Amino acid sequence: MTQPPLADAVDHDAATTGSSPAGTTTTEPSASVGARVRDLRQARGISARALAKSLGISPSAVSQIERGVMQPSVSRLIAITDALGVPLVAAFDPASDRPVEPAGPSGFTLQRAGQSPDIVLDSGVSFRRLTPGSSPGVDYFESIYPPGASAHGADGLFHHEGYEVGTVVAGELTIDFEAERVILRAGDAISYPCSVPHRLHNTGTADAVAHWLIVHA
Repeated sequence: MTQPPLADAVDHDAATTGSSPAGTTTTEPSASVGARVRDLRQARGISARALAKSLGISPSAVSQIERGVMQPSVSRLIAITDALGVPLVAAFDPASDRPVEPAGPSGFTLQRAGQSPDIVLDSGVSFRRLTPGSSPGVDYFESIYPPGASAHGADGLFHHEGYEVGTVVAGELTIDFEAERVILRAGDAISYPCSVPHRLHNTGTADAVAHWLIVHA
């Protein structure tokens, strides 16, 4: 049996130079979270005032987020994307809401290391999209929580849309629920409805790295 050629739908040189073979995607400069939120809001014909009202914050706060004066927390960004009716990963990467044509005769979509931009939120939490191409109804991403970082305020819990599955890759991540606290270490996994009030934070001394899958109804 003849061995098939090695699949290289996105070559390594293209990942660093910004050029790519036909039918593949290229790395785009990462726009600020605020600029991305503004573009998503305007594309859906929603005014800053209307978005602010749905979030329960002032229009000036929305303006500060969109201008990059203020970085949203994880919970605030999730609330924004829920209000706009877009997946969380849409705030990470401008390419996330554009269909990606499968590259190669096998019909797969490939994303090379370094081709997905990180976004940094309030308290230094960073997110990176892991899904290669579009994935309707699913958010798949990596989060890094530095020591002391939290997804929400100091004591509050939050909830959002979807069902969440997470695996800690490195470090230690704490999740507070209303009645109990769960501490996850490398290799531990958890799942729960996002409608259950919760709060993620890092009480350890090293970065907490986790991979998350949010499935939307």
